[in-house]
Amino acid sequence: MLSADIIAGSFTGAIAALAAGLSFRQVPVVALAIGLGWPVLAYVCGLYALDDLRSWASGIGDAPRLAVTSLLVSWPIFGLLTALDASAPVVGALSAAVITGAGAGIGRAAARVGLHRSPALRERTLILGSGTVALQLVQRLQRHYELGLDPVGFIDDDVHEPGRLGIPRLGTLDSLQDLITFGRVDRVMIAFTRASHEDLLHAIRVCRDAGVTVDIVPRLFEFLEGARTIEQVGGMPLLSISQPTFSPLSRFSKRTLDVVGATIAILILSPLLALIAVAIKLDSKGPVLFTQQRSGRGGRFFKLYKFRSMKVDSTVLVREDGAIVKARDDDRVTRVGRIIRRFSLDEAPQLLNVLFGDMSLVGPRPLVLAEHAALSEAWQSRRADLRPGLTGPWQVSGRSHIPFQDMIKFDYQYVAGWSLARDIEILLATLPAVISGRGAY
Repeated sequence: MLSADIIAGSFTGAIAALAAGLSFRQVPVVALAIGLGWPVLAYVCGLYALDDLRSWASGIGDAPRLAVTSLLVSWPIFGLLTALDASAPVVGALSAAVITGAGAGIGRAAARVGLHRSPALRERTLILGSGTVALQLVQRLQRHYELGLDPVGFIDDDVHEPGRLGIPRLGTLDSLQDLITFGRVDRVMIAFTRASHEDLLHAIRVCRDAGVTVDIVPRLFEFLEGARTIEQVGGMPLLSISQPTFSPLSRFSKRTLDVVGATIAILILSPLLALIAVAIKLDSKGPVLFTQQRSGRGGRFFKLYKFRSMKVDSTVLVREDGAIVKARDDDRVTRVGRIIRRFSLDEAPQLLNVLFGDMSLVGPRPLVLAEHAALSEAWQSRRADLRPGLTGPWQVSGRSHIPFQDMIKFDYQYVAGWSLARDIEILLATLPAVISGRGAY
């Protein structure tokens, strides 16, 4: 991160000096000043606090602090440019603010990519528990390689189904001390167990005394989207789950984000979209666009637009639970279809659905009729309180790798804990998810 920041700061300093009208002899002075000053300011603003998993895995959560730091750096740059008698110090300072933020963000993302591939920095993770929640945790750790956590085994006194987790059992809770002592564990995750309260407290104390990080999957975790920590009540910490307010102002803000974002995206992507349309037409017989009825806000149906990625007259296959059947080696998919699906470009025409008001940039997944008909529980209908989205929590969490029922839970959690800030966070996380191609086929 430090290297990325020094490079970004030095490059920014050179650009800012030229934009401000300084001579080439003065460029190294500004480049050196910002190259050394930017990391200091980034440290002060907490951009090197990478202890939590979200900051380690992705820089999306750091975006607000990165933006604030970029604005703060413009003031000392303005002072430096003024002291050097620059002809346009304001232009230089504003240029530096924009370029530094963007450059540091890109550089930090590149640094993370390299770090995630380093075996030495990955953590051997022990799961404490053996039930359904432990299985879900193992699957998600294996799916999200960027977290740097490798589940090496589990311990539990009362194993639910031996072999179910797909990782070896390393003993009972009494084995925890030895596993840590002999260096086989870097991190412990507690994911529901029948062990007693006292045994779990002892396990946590063992980990903390040994300096091993402990993560605990909380009870009722399915409903904790949007939860916030409040002050202790009589020494007991509480999580408060606030009720989202879909006020007229909230809906206006979300709709404004949709219209502005979709318009900008269409303008930027228009050459690429035209190229895709031509490629589809040349690759196989049939229309460029594929339309399909999907379930929208309030359970109303609308016509969804996509680039055609399959051969004409291909049928949509669904399982008993209503989920669409997708496979990597599907002979119904065209050559161009495989490429545009890989980067989710087949979804781009849905920007028109966003402008028409049928969809939102961020929201629950738009369900096909069979999936909509498979929703049998009352709580599942809550996902229709908001317009379906072009992207959403299901998109950034693995797309086709996410089981249908888990996707429905993600949608419910998103709606139950909705906020505009959460929408922006998902939008920022979508691009890395799309580029990675995880779960896209």
